[in-house]
Amino acid sequence: MITLEDIEDMSALTRAEIEALAEHEHIDTYDATLMGDYMMHEHHGPQKINEMICDDIRAALHTGDVAHAQELFAVLRGFIAEHPEAARGSS
Repeated sequence: MITLEDIEDMSALTRAEIEALAEHEHIDTYDATLMGDYMMHEHHGPQKINEMICDDIRAALHTGDVAHAQELFAVLRGFIAEHPEAARGSS
């Protein structure tokens, strides 16, 4: 039987990136894993994931949750390091 962890391991995203997508979209981890993997193969999909994480950083800062904003910023830095095509302005 394939587990959620197996599906996450087959994804183009890390578990932290998947959790950030789940938070942004208000969906469970399984659905976020599938959505994120799909988006990574779409035109401008990585850039859209970048924008989603940035939206959540702004939301965390807006509510004063600096610790969570820092966690998400670390996720964003790792995401861009692994997927440079996700950086804003890249084509």
